[in-house]
Amino acid sequence: MFRDLENVMKILFLNGPNLNLLGTREPEIYGTETLADIEMAMKAVHPEVDIEFRQSNSEAELITWIGETRGTFDGIIINPAALTHTSLGLCDALKAVGDVVPAVEIHLSNTYTREEIRHKSLTAPACIGQIMGFQGFGYTLALRAIVQALKSS
Repeated sequence: MFRDLENVMKILFLNGPNLNLLGTREPEIYGTETLADIEMAMKAVHPEVDIEFRQSNSEAELITWIGETRGTFDGIIINPAALTHTSLGLCDALKAVGDVVPAVEIHLSNTYTREEIRHKSLTAPACIGQIMGFQGFGYTLALRAIVQALKSS
């Protein structure tokens, strides 16, 4: 069940290391949209949801932001980027708030078609679902999924 303050869902989009380089970093894998482009499109297409985007190259900052979501956000959409495969800290933070602030993990690329080290997600078990491989459109899919899950709970 979401916070239900003024009947507006508030969703935090967390973006991990190097996602500030979207649009120029390996566009054949990640696409040509910048993170700002994705954020602007999300806010334009979904005005009924209060959306906040944050990006950090710091694992500690991402963990802190997750820990601050209780009572402030209804859900998290997280692209942990490379931290997906290495961060037990992110997993633990998501688990710590997951009973009241569920999360959906998202990836721009299909990690299973890439290097073997990217095939294992340490953060996915702390999330209610995972979406990958649709570049920027995956953010829309993730938002639809978490809104539906929150409405159903």
